[in-house]
Amino acid sequence: MTEITRVPIKPVAKGSLTKLWIGVALAIAVGGGLAWSAVPRGLDLDVEVAGTGKTAAKGDVVFVKYKGKLAADGTVFDESQNIPLPVQGLFPEGNPFPVEEGATIPGFFQGLQQMQKGGKYTLFIPADLAYGATPPPGTPIPPNADLEFEIEVMDIMSRATFDRNLQILQQTMQQQMGAAPGGAPGGAAPGGAAEGAPPVAPGQ
Repeated sequence: MTEITRVPIKPVAKGSLTKLWIGVALAIAVGGGLAWSAVPRGLDLDVEVAGTGKTAAKGDVVFVKYKGKLAADGTVFDESQNIPLPVQGLFPEGNPFPVEEGATIPGFFQGLQQMQKGGKYTLFIPADLAYGATPPPGTPIPPNADLEFEIEVMDIMSRATFDRNLQILQQTMQQQMGAAPGGAPGGAAPGGAAEGAPPVAPGQ
C-alpha cells in the first residue's frame, strides 16, 4: 500500500482572518471607486452660501455675477461684465439671464432653476450639457470640456416685470435724450437682454 505523504495545514495565525477580510473589503472598495470614477459625472450644484425666497423658475430672469472656468485646469473663459445697470427701482446688479430653454447652455438653464436670491453657488456642468464637441469659435473652451461656474444670484425677476421695467427704462432714456420713439437705448441688446449678458449662452 502506497503511503500518502500528508502535508500538515498550518492553522491561520490569530488576527490573520481579520486582516484578510479587511484586505478583501479594501480591494472591493478600491475596485468600486475605480468603477465609480469611470462613470461620467453629471450636473452638480454646490451651495456655498444659501439664498432666500423662491427658487428661479422657467420664465423668470435671473440676475447673476458669475465666473466660468474649465473644470480640468481652472482656466477662466468668461465672467460677468459691468453693464449699464443697475437702475434704481428697475434693475439690480448683475447680468440678466432668462430661464428659458435655448437661451443658455442646458446645464446653465438647469442650474439656474435650483438657485435663490442671495445664494452663492458652484455649478459643475458636464460637456454633454455644455458645448459638447462644438464650443463657440474663438473661445479657449476645447471640445468636450466640462465647465464650472461660480455664481452669485443678485435677484430673480419675472419676465413680465423685466419687460415692463425695460420699457420704462427705454421711455425714460428717450425722454432724456430726445430720441425718436421706438429707438433702442444704448446698453440694450436685441431680445431685451442687456449688453454683457449674452442671450444664447455664457462664454459667447
